[in-house]
Amino acid sequence: MYCDRCGLNFLPKQSVCTRCKKVPTRYWFQLMSLVTILVAVLCNTVLGLFLLPRLAQGHHGRFLFRGWYWFNQQAALYGWVPLALGLLAWDYFIWKEARPKLKGWFTRKLLTFSLAAGVAPMIPWWIPAGQPPGQFLSMIGKYQGLPAMLAWGVVLFVTIILCIDPESRDYLLGHGRTLSMISTGMLVVVLAMTLIGWSLTY
Repeated sequence: MYCDRCGLNFLPKQSVCTRCKKVPTRYWFQLMSLVTILVAVLCNTVLGLFLLPRLAQGHHGRFLFRGWYWFNQQAALYGWVPLALGLLAWDYFIWKEARPKLKGWFTRKLLTFSLAAGVAPMIPWWIPAGQPPGQFLSMIGKYQGLPAMLAWGVVLFVTIILCIDPESRDYLLGHGRTLSMISTGMLVVVLAMTLIGWSLTY
């Protein structure tokens, strides 16, 4: 790590500069980017619960808002899949040489388990060897949203584990500039769609 205030090089495991005791700018970029993503997701969730169902039934721009409503539903059910695959790819290609053995093994097992649990209900019934137990299928049939909630919980738990440690967080988020652009873009899209929907409603 390189301190952009005093120029001292220090280890990524340290959260602050050992000379000037200041937090590096890249850590602020990372934090604000994660907060912006959280705000965008919360705004989109509130809109999906209260505004989008009414806009999807309206006459003005109904195809646009039906598409947005459909995207929200699919993202809630299957959005964890690209995140889990992305974390596994990052673990294999980027974090491979620097990861601790125990933490790397634990996060890989959790992500693999979540992917297996999410794919299990889609296995055809005519494959006896790959068919999950009947109790598992009956539980999924009774609580249809349970697999998605468990998978989201696993991905969120792994992300929190990786972001708590400064070194793994630095490997995962980088300098924070790309992440800040993505998070700002997400928030701008949600706000723009909200303004369009509000203007069409009133």
